[in-house]
Amino acid sequence: MGSFNSEPQDLGSGPAKAAYDRAGMAVEPSSEFNQAEARVLARFFTNMDRPVFALRNLPEVVKGALFSRYSRTEKSLRRVLLDEFINEPDSGFEHLAGGATEEDMVAVRRAEEFYERVLVGYGDDSVAELAGAHVAVEQVSMLGAKAVEDSRIGISPLEKSTRYVRFDRRGPDGRFLYYRGEELADPLYERTMDSLFEIYSRLIEPATLAIRERFPQEQGETDRAWKSSTRAKALDLLRGLLPAGALTNLGVYGNGRAFEYLITKLSAHELAECRRLANDLHHELSLVIPSFVRRALDEKYGRPAAERMARIREATASLASRDTRPPISDLEPVRLVEFDPDAERKVVAAALFPHSNLRLDAQKADVEAALEALLGERANRRQRAPRALEHAEYTFEIIGNFAAYRDLHRHRMLTQDRQLLGVEGGRARHGEGLHAGHWGGRRCAQEARGKPGCGDRTVRAADGLQGALVCPREPPRDLSPVRAEVDTAGPSRLPVDRAGDVPARPGGPPEAGRLCALRRPWSGR
Repeated sequence: MGSFNSEPQDLGSGPAKAAYDRAGMAVEPSSEFNQAEARVLARFFTNMDRPVFALRNLPEVVKGALFSRYSRTEKSLRRVLLDEFINEPDSGFEHLAGGATEEDMVAVRRAEEFYERVLVGYGDDSVAELAGAHVAVEQVSMLGAKAVEDSRIGISPLEKSTRYVRFDRRGPDGRFLYYRGEELADPLYERTMDSLFEIYSRLIEPATLAIRERFPQEQGETDRAWKSSTRAKALDLLRGLLPAGALTNLGVYGNGRAFEYLITKLSAHELAECRRLANDLHHELSLVIPSFVRRALDEKYGRPAAERMARIREATASLASRDTRPPISDLEPVRLVEFDPDAERKVVAAALFPHSNLRLDAQKADVEAALEALLGERANRRQRAPRALEHAEYTFEIIGNFAAYRDLHRHRMLTQDRQLLGVEGGRARHGEGLHAGHWGGRRCAQEARGKPGCGDRTVRAADGLQGALVCPREPPRDLSPVRAEVDTAGPSRLPVDRAGDVPARPGGPPEAGRLCALRRPWSGR
């Protein structure tokens, strides 16, 4: 550690002097830095005298390079920034951290090359996880959004809600907002999509009124809260009408490593929309974190990786059987396919292991008492289940519509595999006891019959079918697995004596249109 010096050090006219002048504030020196150095550094850290501090006012590439160098030195992080970045003439630090003008862009590029050399020289791929970016993806189909959201680690997406936002708003050209690509240039496609949106739009108000009649405003509930919750309930019931090609928006935050892999994976996707999205993401992220996505589409790493993904998809598809499965409508909507009969013992052993000096397979305790200790006082979903529950896994097969799958998909602790969207599975009725005739669903369906191009598909959609339309030329298929959080209500005690079907809700009709396999660990961490 350096000694205290009450007099500002002569910083000359270099980068450190420029940073000193920009700081323009009184800063107390620390035991490690004199007053002049502390003043330079204070702009980039939340404090100068405590062992825990956050970084601020630094570009992502500088943060990544800083931490990369930090892992290979005995110096403190503040000292690394001062000695090896701010005071390093070749770093171009003042251009990156001080705000460059158009005339400085050559210097900025030179500085970026410096930081890239640091990243390569002192770090590995994990260093790219230390820098991130926020990206907005707008006017993308729900299938395209799911392809982005499938990423399990390092990506945090947030999509426009079908529960709280109406999807019947038209675009500037007066048309409904759904995907229109060259691969779907068919008049029947547009007529059917328009009919789905028209029915969805015409049912919103009568459905809302019916729900408000069934769920009147409670005492103490504000008018705004009641109207908002009942409208959300109506949209929730009707979102099964929205096709997978409906356009949505999503915001995505991710680290550089996750974005690099996402771009590579999207470039290998079967859907043309996703391949275009890979190029768009790569272009935009290259403007903010270029060093971290440089290899995503390059000829040495990115392209070969994407080509391998495509080959794996084609090879496995050629081995899969497609003609021996019974109709989905004849299957149970929820089926427990596989479970571990020794699950409870494994969970208890894992819970006890950190507190014992015995081997894992020697851990013994009363199962009920141990599970009660783990879960007994859990008050809400914010209180995560302990990680010991990850030692138990259950595999379910679920048949459901795309609207319901949206809720399953975002549970990122699940390992999910899903099949092709389609309509051969029949239809799902929604309504929570509200018959479609009560709010005009039958009338809309009957009117749809007379419209050109609106045949049985549209009528079934009016009854609640998820109208996921696919193009035979390029089917929207994505077999990549997803991680998701476990049900926030916590793990339920499942039978461990035998495998078999989990019965459907009494009185509930089968929901068809989608098949997915879910492997569910108990833990929510």
